[in-house]
Amino acid sequence: MAAADLEACVAHVEQRLLALGQALGEPDAGRLEAEAAALQRALAAAVDRLRRPAGATELSAPLRLRLAHAGAQVAAQRESLARATAALDRAIDVLLPASAARAAYDAGGQAERQARGGSTHA
Repeated sequence: MAAADLEACVAHVEQRLLALGQALGEPDAGRLEAEAAALQRALAAAVDRLRRPAGATELSAPLRLRLAHAGAQVAAQRESLARATAALDRAIDVLLPASAARAAYDAGGQAERQARGGSTHA
């Protein structure tokens, strides 16, 4: 039963990885967040299952390979998301003028008045 339980955990992680990969290709941020959270829960459950005393149950070679592949997929998706985030940051830097990015706001959200040339007001 322990081997079947572990097999089910790995299969669930694989399903969540597939769903997250599909969500990454869609413009639905809510679905992406939901799939990322579901993957985190599946990974936590798998880690918890692996930490439990397994008795005589050891990871089979195919199951180890599947876990390694899942880890590689997580790393690849993380890298893909980091590249997309960096590209978005660069696009924002190009689209927003530097002065707008440095504008200061007061506690009420109003833009603070910047001193104009020659003014000595404190």
